[in-house]
Amino acid sequence: MEYILKTQGLTKIYSKTRVVDNVDMTINPGDIYGFVGKNGAGKTTFIRMILGLTAPTSGSVSLFDGEKLNIARHKTGSLVESPAFYPNMSALENIRLFCRMTGEDEKNAQEILKTVGLDDTGKKKAGRFSLGMKQRLGLAVSLIGDPEFIILDEPVNGLDPSGIAEIRQLILKLKNEQGKTILISSHLISELEKIATRYGIIAKGRLVEEITAEELEKKCGNITVIKTDAPDKAVPIIKKLLDTELIKTDDKGIITVSEKIDNIGRVTNELFNNNITVKSISNDENTIESYFIEKMEGD
Repeated sequence: MEYILKTQGLTKIYSKTRVVDNVDMTINPGDIYGFVGKNGAGKTTFIRMILGLTAPTSGSVSLFDGEKLNIARHKTGSLVESPAFYPNMSALENIRLFCRMTGEDEKNAQEILKTVGLDDTGKKKAGRFSLGMKQRLGLAVSLIGDPEFIILDEPVNGLDPSGIAEIRQLILKLKNEQGKTILISSHLISELEKIATRYGIIAKGRLVEEITAEELEKKCGNITVIKTDAPDKAVPIIKKLLDTELIKTDDKGIITVSEKIDNIGRVTNELFNNNITVKSISNDENTIESYFIEKMEGD
């Protein structure tokens, strides 16, 4: 299979506002695709269009190499916003009911609960579950019918560290042991960094970049930050001295070299010889979080 999801020009306009703006996304088999963006960037609206819960204004959605959408969506499970369940029923009663509602075999209900670690909750009502248990029950509902593609919208929102860790391990289990492909939207970059194989970054409704975890790691290495009294004059000197094009200046005049400079003294001496005052120079780490934050700001 070439792809699990492909969108082309997917757009949603509400009251003249482009909530999702011309998004081209590709998710490959076996991906844990981290869909990253600020709250309000358009993540949930995009997901609702994928699932057929909201009609796009324009553009197209294709699943499983172009399979008919009504069939493909039966092979897609989802947890969007708050998990849906009946609070006065046990976990097992909930799963059995959802199986009946969707025409799936109830005999797998206990196995689904085992997958998410809720097989020992007995007759305890779901309404009395902790927030983490409720999220896992929502995930269990998304697994009914053994879907190949699972879409999770902010699945760790509001959870404490132990609850977040439980959901993270469950997602890895679904990929590694059951071969699921997973789209997980979040603004918690530190969590996605632990599990994602590819990322899509959305800002103000536009997909600004798709990047693999490996490519991201290469981009986010060591950097050198230089502050001078004449950045425009300093940049060409530094480029020539270091024989690099990996250099940029921001609107505050701070120079960033996308590599570690081992001999900082050589740089400061050369700038001093050209009558440029170096206010500060330091080797720093360009973190993945800072990379995403910059991208999520959009234009």
